[in-house]
Amino acid sequence: MAVKRIIPCLDVDNGRVVKGKKFLDITDVADPVSSAKRYNDAGADELVFYDITASTDSRPTFLSVAQQIAAVITIPFTIGGGIRSLNNIQEALDAGADKVSINSAAVGNPSLIKEAAERFGSQRVVLSIDAKKMKEGQWDVYINGGQEPAGMDVIEWAKKGEALGAGEIVLNAINEDGAKNGYDLELIEATAASVSIPIIASGGAGTIDHFVEVLQPGRADAALGASVFHYNEIDMHELKTALTANGVEIRRPLS
Repeated sequence: MAVKRIIPCLDVDNGRVVKGKKFLDITDVADPVSSAKRYNDAGADELVFYDITASTDSRPTFLSVAQQIAAVITIPFTIGGGIRSLNNIQEALDAGADKVSINSAAVGNPSLIKEAAERFGSQRVVLSIDAKKMKEGQWDVYINGGQEPAGMDVIEWAKKGEALGAGEIVLNAINEDGAKNGYDLELIEATAASVSIPIIASGGAGTIDHFVEVLQPGRADAALGASVFHYNEIDMHELKTALTANGVEIRRPLS
């Protein structure tokens, strides 16, 4: 089994970590810098910072907070939200990002993925897809914070994203976001079977068992979680202990 990753996600709005349910009902949670350091020290494998209103507000990513986060962590760090150009990507990398997540802008301008991969390397380019289940076996791509349908099939978009040069894909299951009922395994399996690049599962984490399930062969290469970590509902050490006990090889082994 390939090495798997646990990735806490900091959804940030106006300089604060927030969390919602199905991309709605956003509430304030915590300070992003102290949260980032806590996850780094607890043994998280990577960290994701999403400026969740940058795209809908048509403004640049809030990079000053990202810079502060980068200064207190040593694990790989992804920045997303409001990334619309190669200049935006360069700014995010300069702010301390190891990788940059592109979502809405890539839908409107798919060549951005190709140009970014050519300039910065595929390993730095993450395609983030907000997926809404329409019926059994069908998910549509949504943009602008999961609020607008893009008129695209998720699986086909994932395949195109890989062909254009994306190094990995984050699958954000809108129907499961914040519900804590488990990841959309059907979506993850269907996408993983269609592409060869790593898949990061997002949306639905509620228990340790959900992480164990989604990181099995044929599913995700990494699992992203937010509120279960923000509210201390899942302890990183206990999670990694359970993963190891279930045969899941993790990137940062327990000390």
